[in-house]
Amino acid sequence: MVAAGALGTGYAYTSVNDTREVLVVSSDIKRGEIIEAGDLAVVRVSVDPALTPVPGSQKAELEGSRAAVDLWAGTLLTAQAVTDNLVPGEGESLVGISLTPAQMPSEPLYGGDVVRIVTTPGDQGEITDKEPVTIEATVVGVSRAEETGETVVDVSVPEAEAADLAARAATGRVALVLDARER
Repeated sequence: MVAAGALGTGYAYTSVNDTREVLVVSSDIKRGEIIEAGDLAVVRVSVDPALTPVPGSQKAELEGSRAAVDLWAGTLLTAQAVTDNLVPGEGESLVGISLTPAQMPSEPLYGGDVVRIVTTPGDQGEITDKEPVTIEATVVGVSRAEETGETVVDVSVPEAEAADLAARAATGRVALVLDARER
């Protein structure tokens, strides 16, 4: 009994004192800003296994990266909070499209999905022999507007096509087509 108690106490002691060096944000960083040397600090903490903070040894590697989200001083840094690519990237624009359930597939959309935005007939249903205008896009984010029941899909498109897509989306005369995810 004494040996089992000693083993249990030893395990509890080492579990509590099992600390790691991780990165913590030392000053507020806005989304998209470059992470500089003074923005991060190495701290020693006991980390829950469910968390995945960035190890302190990666501090030099992350300098010069950009914040993917707003980072507040005192928070543990995770790999998802840092990016090398901003959205929208150079030469791209982000366009929000509000869609009813009838204007999009019921399959959930995820960031990175390649989609086509297709012009639909107007109120009078004037279908012509012309091919519908389609604009290829990449899904960046999806949210649901509870007040209207519509889904807002943020898509990244080439800058030259952004104004046309925004104008078409504003009329509500567009539909979203999800193409094969397998590439």
